[in-house]
Amino acid sequence: MGAQETDIVIVGAGPAGIFCALELVRRGFPGRITMLDKGLAVEERSCPKLSVGRCVGCEPCRITTGFSGAGAFSDGKLSLSPEVGGDLPDLIGADAARTAIGEVDGIYLAFGADERVEGAGARPEVDDIRRRAIKAGLKLVDCPLRHLGTERARDLYARIERHLVESGVDVRFRTQCTQVLVEGDVCRGVAAEGPEGPFELHARRTVVATGRRGADWLERMCREHAIAHSSGPVDIGVRVEVRNEIMQTVNDVLYESKLIGYPKPFKNKVRTFCQNPGGYVSQENYDGGLAVVNGHSYKDRKSPNTNLAILSSHNFSEPFDQPIAYAQKVGELANMLGDGSILVQRFGDILDGKRTWKKELDRGNVVPTLPDAVAGDITAAMPYRAMTNIINFILAVDEVVPGFASPETLLYAPELKFYSNRVKMDARFETSVRNLRCLGDSSGWTRGLMMASVMGHLAGGYAAEEL
Repeated sequence: MGAQETDIVIVGAGPAGIFCALELVRRGFPGRITMLDKGLAVEERSCPKLSVGRCVGCEPCRITTGFSGAGAFSDGKLSLSPEVGGDLPDLIGADAARTAIGEVDGIYLAFGADERVEGAGARPEVDDIRRRAIKAGLKLVDCPLRHLGTERARDLYARIERHLVESGVDVRFRTQCTQVLVEGDVCRGVAAEGPEGPFELHARRTVVATGRRGADWLERMCREHAIAHSSGPVDIGVRVEVRNEIMQTVNDVLYESKLIGYPKPFKNKVRTFCQNPGGYVSQENYDGGLAVVNGHSYKDRKSPNTNLAILSSHNFSEPFDQPIAYAQKVGELANMLGDGSILVQRFGDILDGKRTWKKELDRGNVVPTLPDAVAGDITAAMPYRAMTNIINFILAVDEVVPGFASPETLLYAPELKFYSNRVKMDARFETSVRNLRCLGDSSGWTRGLMMASVMGHLAGGYAAEEL
């Protein structure tokens, strides 16, 4: 197709890319804005598993790719505190992050987000939870949040998508970026492949916002083009599922319990993440057929269970410095033991040193909300250090939430977060390669829907000022 021209190309139509484009439009940017995404338009994104009852291995996965990215199609929670969502405040300052959160929250509200804020009241109950957390050696991060809901987030992002298209943004789906075009220390655009074949798109400014799904690809680009970056921690963990009755107080008071600990003997950071009251455990597929576990929370459809992730952070520097590749190997081993499916095991069986059998799941109080998960032994796949951290953390959480460490509590694996590569940049998100910005979870600076949106919102403003 040859070379094409644009003023700004945004690679990735997740929250960071969307809010970058929104801010350019809001400021009346007169140039050409082109957005590329390997997935589908939001109105075309639906997981076939809802109708056929099992994962059919869509390529690319309709849950992790397409307009709005993976975050909005999991549970759609907007954390309203700069203490949550990654390390962006370290780059831009806590006050700037707090102000931008307010601006972005206002935009979400304007497009139809629920006005209700969860976890903003009932202080005596929160204080009681915090006291128990302190006694157990854990830290409770008190964070109000706005819950979009998996199904309502779809409608909200469909409105944003229409707004961008009607405002003249050239949004191209089923188009995969294959290469960042760098000459010397200057980015000239990208190479991509769309429905009509490969092409080059030359741009005055390039924004890469590929999300967790594209973190591995961005890391390769950083190595290939000497884009300054460093290796950050990688999160390896499980998704835990319990009955709603166990989590009722926390669900009612906080909606999401953000607990952090450093359990013995290794004292790695372990945390809870992405809690879904009345939610459903789900499967996501990454490149190479890697199946990982996640969680959904709907506004209008509820299960009898609550699920949340427990993630153990690990750092690698010398002689091995590729934490994303390490996490992928852990995931591949878990997939191998599950014959390509997600593994599930009862916590009591882990403590007893035995695998879980399907007949044992069938007679328990906690009925898996991921019905095609395979009962087995996740400890045969998880590294000893990570598994020890997770077990000891669960026992500590049981002091805060009695019953959390019940023998029937379910653990699904693998839960992996691919944002360990951190791109070095200044407070305006400019990288060591001129005219190139990297945003969102793939940049290593954000972890979640709100902070990725904030980073895109700010970057759009900077780009509008420059051109």
